[in-house]
Amino acid sequence: MPADPHEPSSSSRSPLFGVLPWPERTAIAGALRTETVGGMVLLAAAVIALVWANSPLFGAYEAVRDFHFGIPALGLDLSVQHWAADGLLAIFFLVAGIELKRELVVGELRTPATAVLPVVAAICGMAIPAAVYLTIVSAGGGSPGGWAVPMATDIAFALAVLAVISTHLPAALRAFLLTLAVVDDLGAILVIAVFFTADLNLWALAAAFTGLAVFYLLQRFRVRGWWWYVPLGLAIWGLMYNSGVHATVAGVAMGLILRTQRDPARGHRPAETASPGERTAHLLRPVSAGIAVPLFALFAAGVALSGPALGAVFTQAEPLGVVLGLVLGKTVGVFAGTYLTARFTRARLNPDLAWADILALAVLAGIGFTVALLIGELSFTDPTTTEHIKAAVLVGSLIAAALAALLVRRRNTIYRRLYEEENLDADNDGIPDIYQRGPVAGTDGTVDRAGGQHT
Repeated sequence: MPADPHEPSSSSRSPLFGVLPWPERTAIAGALRTETVGGMVLLAAAVIALVWANSPLFGAYEAVRDFHFGIPALGLDLSVQHWAADGLLAIFFLVAGIELKRELVVGELRTPATAVLPVVAAICGMAIPAAVYLTIVSAGGGSPGGWAVPMATDIAFALAVLAVISTHLPAALRAFLLTLAVVDDLGAILVIAVFFTADLNLWALAAAFTGLAVFYLLQRFRVRGWWWYVPLGLAIWGLMYNSGVHATVAGVAMGLILRTQRDPARGHRPAETASPGERTAHLLRPVSAGIAVPLFALFAAGVALSGPALGAVFTQAEPLGVVLGLVLGKTVGVFAGTYLTARFTRARLNPDLAWADILALAVLAGIGFTVALLIGELSFTDPTTTEHIKAAVLVGSLIAAALAALLVRRRNTIYRRLYEEENLDADNDGIPDIYQRGPVAGTDGTVDRAGGQHT
């Protein structure tokens, strides 16, 4: 049967993990820088929590973590730990919602051709770790309640590992990791909303959705001014918390509502220099990465690492399922999802890369620190089991980080060469020379100057 003349041949297809289109690379660069710095702060907070919790000052750590404050009349008398998990992480998920909206509207998820790879990889990277966990606990007679713990990827922690080992991982691989983590975050918030919601207060939930509708209308009619959105956002968050749905769902919902496309000039109104989503993300991403997530880690990662606790990680079914889910399940899921997608879409891998590079990225995705700790707290009510699950998250993430560091460092000479080629700007015009060869990239990203990541 003759080939369809309108179907591009495999030789004409752009390489998988090739050079990113210039608009996409520019948009992602700032997010990656902030997440990398935030990841370093996150690592420091986790270390402080572990040292503090395993020192003679553990009593002070517990006193601070369990101290309650708030407004009891509004149902908001929470401990410091719960304020961090339900309040500060709502900022993290708000930024994640904005990033997901941007990916859906103008990024890699805007078309099926570009969305299929990270979406399939993320879904496989969530399903297989859950399956590994359920297999382990089924064989060991444990509780299936923690099946969702090893599902998520912590992008900040992963980027911090790359920064610590001083790697030059190509921008396309970093962008893929970021998109993968964004889809992971969406999966995690759906799991939290569906499976960890109990004792619904329908009146509070209805009021929260009414607030979200007002939020949407304010965006729809281009109403500006933080004095509209901040009080409304806090009210939506408080109502969502009191409804029984985890309060972080409010953050994702508002992030998805915010516009991420700029309005053109209309009449006497000039064109927008930044969309509401861009402005909000610019303001809140440093707060999320540098304050919210590290503070959550400070009060969630304080696990007593005694001999019996560490022994339980490898002898009890639930924590062992978490460790193997992160280290083995994530690796197999992300790599298999990427490889099979490439095979079925007939995409060819960037000739400068090898499947070993994708394997390293899949291992790196096994770092599931922040969201894994959050889901671990929600999954179990027994304090001892919760502590063991937290220890398993730490151990699994550290193993994944160490293995990924070894795999990435082996190829860093190649990464350094690609990095230098991607960033060479001989004419000092602010645009790397690789983007000035061939057709000019359109704002929609469908055509790029050096083989963008399209399948």
